[in-house]
Amino acid sequence: MLDRIALLLTIIGALNWGTIGLFQFDMVAFLFGGQDALISRIVYSLVALGGIWCISLLFRSREEMPKIES
Repeated sequence: MLDRIALLLTIIGALNWGTIGLFQFDMVAFLFGGQDALISRIVYSLVALGGIWCISLLFRSREEMPKIES
């Protein structure tokens, strides 16, 4: 479950960076009241923690990865 949350946060961060790179528009800042707003800083921090967690996915063997059953 933690892997999925981290991946979701990383995707949100990637989409936000995409809008910054392509359109010079920071979606998180727009939605939460600017880059200096507390909630924006919390979102940025959560995205960073999610990205750091996803680094661990690179070093796990397939046997350690949990199987997802639908």
